[in-house]
Amino acid sequence: MATVTVPHPLPSPEEDAKKLRKAFQGLGTDEKAIIDVLGHGTAAQRAEIARTYAVLYKETLVERLDSELSGDFRQAVILWAMDPAERDAKLANEALIWVIIEVACASDPDHLMAVRKAYCSLFSSSLEEDVLRQLLVRLVSSYRYTGEHVDEGLAQYEAAELYDAIVIHILSTRNKSQLKATFHHYKQGYGKAIDEFTSTLEVAVCCIGSPEKHFAEVVRSSVLGLGTDEDSLTRAIVGRAEIDMKKIKEEYYKTTLVIGDTSGDYKNFLLTLVG
Repeated sequence: MATVTVPHPLPSPEEDAKKLRKAFQGLGTDEKAIIDVLGHGTAAQRAEIARTYAVLYKETLVERLDSELSGDFRQAVILWAMDPAERDAKLANEALIWVIIEVACASDPDHLMAVRKAYCSLFSSSLEEDVLRQLLVRLVSSYRYTGEHVDEGLAQYEAAELYDAIVIHILSTRNKSQLKATFHHYKQGYGKAIDEFTSTLEVAVCCIGSPEKHFAEVVRSSVLGLGTDEDSLTRAIVGRAEIDMKKIKEEYYKTTLVIGDTSGDYKNFLLTLVG
């Protein structure tokens, strides 16, 4: 289901490391050479290239990419060059709620455990602790109204929020096959799909039941309207190119909007990843 191609014959890590080094030297940077090397191959192969580069040239590949590139192209290439678990840990640390939901619900358990381990290594705290810390900061920084007035509209809204919390408990503790069966029975019993809720619950359910639908919508939303949300576009394509980008493309139908709303090396890199 991945769209990333592997060159044949496959160059050795030394060959690719030397090609990257050459791309960094001289006047200007050879962005095309960087795309040719890093835009093809698996995460394991990119990791081997990075290790070889560090041994040969006594600097990390990510640090050199950071100094040589700029703009959205730099962000996309650096995220792509990172270990997938470290990449998701870094994105989660930026406190993007959608990222945390995507990692928790659209990843397999082994990857989620790897993200939690990488998060702890990178930031010297657990992902769970930081999520809880945000909650506690909100609790201690609030000032509660002590009167007797009741807002019925607010009560109805927060009752729905409590319902969401119960469902999220189910989402976080059942396997995907069990959840899909639950979603089916919910639709039979209540006449509508559970992901029709307009809340974070909708995102969580969609990521579990149909991640390609969720990420196709992330791509579509990022390029509609005035301007492009490059952060969301990069996150979706870089994060899913090795997982289910073929299904995302089928869900999206075609990539015309991605082509039309990006330009230069950034566009060329994204198009390389989406095949």
